[in-house]
Amino acid sequence: MSLRVVTFEEPEDPHFNMAVEEAIPRARGCDIVGDTLRLWRNANAVIIGYFQRAEEEVNLDVAEAMGAAVVRRFTGGGAVYHDLGNLNYALSLSASGRPASLDYVFSELLRGPVEALRSLGFSAEVQNVNDIVVSGRKVSGTAATISWGSVFFHGAMLVSTDLARLASVLKVPAKKLIDKGVSSVKYRVTNLSELGRVTVDDIVGRLAESFSKLLGYNSYRLSLLTPEELEIANVLYNEKYTKREWNYERAPHRAFARAEGEIARVCKR
Repeated sequence: MSLRVVTFEEPEDPHFNMAVEEAIPRARGCDIVGDTLRLWRNANAVIIGYFQRAEEEVNLDVAEAMGAAVVRRFTGGGAVYHDLGNLNYALSLSASGRPASLDYVFSELLRGPVEALRSLGFSAEVQNVNDIVVSGRKVSGTAATISWGSVFFHGAMLVSTDLARLASVLKVPAKKLIDKGVSSVKYRVTNLSELGRVTVDDIVGRLAESFSKLLGYNSYRLSLLTPEELEIANVLYNEKYTKREWNYERAPHRAFARAEGEIARVCKR
């Protein structure tokens, strides 16, 4: 058996990228597709956690000047800046037949990106439950949820991101910086390319191999999105991820009743 790997991305449309991010675990939860690893990028965006307020986490004037869209994701955690030097990885698994808990995610599934980096010669370690650090500097943050009948785990990995733009657009509470003994967000994160000779393509292959092995698959296979996944993504894009109510006002999932109804219809086919 092989792990399904999807590399679909729309770098210039972060709203659709995030709609796809939700569509895959939705499809996995109702058994439209098998276990899936997605690897993808945004060109210029700020992605905030589900529980965050955009104005508290993002320098909105800077984001507007940069042309960076602000988009909310459906998992918790902190705000992140995405450009083409940032690789996103997302794993969607069935919640049936495996521990459906965040303890399982951060004790087991987090080993996927850690082992991928170690296979490339980096001394990767886990800190603060869900951060991956190399040489004492954060290179990846992760988040997860158990929803819609699926176990979902994703993260953003800094490969060659513009750290000056990252530092200018994100707000970080002073206490968080003091606790880490640094004075600016750009000094507690770093790019993997500054620590070794590595590219996004290098990491894509190692992540696919690492997650396949971790989950007990013999190999991995590249796959396109199914028509059902694209249909769900389009519903989420039109009804949710392009809406101010979601991105800036943090309306709950249930507020998007039409989207929920359409997704349920696709899942029942």
